[in-house]
Amino acid sequence: MHPIEHLHAFFEREAPRFAELSDKIWGLAELRYAERVSASLHADGLAQAGFRVQADLSGIPTAFHAEFGEGGPVIGVLGEYDALSGLNQESGALQCMPSRESPGPNGHGCGHHLLGAAAHLAALAVQQHLRAHKLPGRIRFYGCPAEEGGSGKTFMARAGAFDDLSAALTWHPASYTGVFSQATLANVQASFVFHGRAAHAANSPHLGRSALDAVELMNVGSNYLREHMPPDARVHYAITDSGGLSPNVVQARAEVLYLIRAARNDDAAALYARVCDIARGAALMTGCEVEIRFDKACSNLMQNTALNRILYAEMQQLGKLPVGAREQEDAARHHATLPDSDVAEAGRSLASVLRGKPPALFDGLRPFDPDDTELLYGSTDVGDVSWITPTAQCWVACYAFGTPFHSWQMVSQGTSSLAHIGMVHAARSMAATAIRLLEQPELLAAAREELVARRGGRPYVCPIPDDVALPVARTRS
Repeated sequence: MHPIEHLHAFFEREAPRFAELSDKIWGLAELRYAERVSASLHADGLAQAGFRVQADLSGIPTAFHAEFGEGGPVIGVLGEYDALSGLNQESGALQCMPSRESPGPNGHGCGHHLLGAAAHLAALAVQQHLRAHKLPGRIRFYGCPAEEGGSGKTFMARAGAFDDLSAALTWHPASYTGVFSQATLANVQASFVFHGRAAHAANSPHLGRSALDAVELMNVGSNYLREHMPPDARVHYAITDSGGLSPNVVQARAEVLYLIRAARNDDAAALYARVCDIARGAALMTGCEVEIRFDKACSNLMQNTALNRILYAEMQQLGKLPVGAREQEDAARHHATLPDSDVAEAGRSLASVLRGKPPALFDGLRPFDPDDTELLYGSTDVGDVSWITPTAQCWVACYAFGTPFHSWQMVSQGTSSLAHIGMVHAARSMAATAIRLLEQPELLAAAREELVARRGGRPYVCPIPDDVALPVARTRS
């Protein structure tokens, strides 16, 4: 018998309420460490349901945890609710256009409005099970801010927020369903602020020292670095201050933000050190000073096959997504807006399953291969949790197949019936897995043994130095 079969009526009753919750957070579209209303919606709802809420977790106003139960193992479910800058989009539209519902500049281009809502629903389902069966054990929902560009969980990990967990579960909205078994990259993000000297660009340019020249030279040097860094590493940058709008003034200040990724924490730290040297060289060449501001970092993801097998087994029992003609037709309309290259990229790792033209809606389950060595070139702060406690997560289809992350198409589909169905399916998957772990605690011991073996005797070391302030404090200043 599936561990949540007796909760079928609970999920049917709660699904509309959580569709409304996710839609409300979709409309708020709050950015990193500013998700005050979204975090409150989750925390208040869990408090009303009888969870014990700890606010301002790790000193972060938009982080919290909410716990129910006594004794036994502690199973954490990780929820997110932050949006992305510059992705405002009309819900349901088949072209890129500003939203009338969410007038700000931001949008949920990675589905975190759904992510947090499903984790919340899963926590309530496990609460129902603990009450009904009078089991020892605790379910703990983590409200995790700033996954996008803020590494909220890494700062929380640095403060010890996950140290007493027996295991952690989470998920991510996607355009297919399966266990999240891929590796991810560690990263470091830092700002490089160059300080020069202003001067009249025509009358006395020799008296000036251009900070913008330093930024440009740093970017050129970093681009030459690409040939001589590991092939799976990535370096991205954005000029956040070009020094002003007048070409007739030698720019006295300019700033560039770098995001540096590599396969492991040590690799990312080593590459970051090389980029810092390039910045110092650019400052030396231009007669400027450079100020390096470490912003955030996160670890590579530590997979746990023991937990992944359990999660996959529960997802197999749940079966296909319960979609109908409405969802198929809606997905087909959105699928038609996608470039062939996006669809092909999504189908690359599913070739053995698709065996032909990719569908508009993937309602099946990607087979789990514990020996899969696929690498996602993105990063997630779930990686830091996975170094501390056994962690498993899944993908669940909430969008037309091939919908790329961080796109207007993903924002457009964020309040669709498919998004809501996928969200509830994810909640069922996580709840079933959590219940299995609470009922069979010996499974947790095996997962912990695997984590210790994978770490190879290495303790978790937070990639964010102790003297780096929380970004929320910098945002407020």
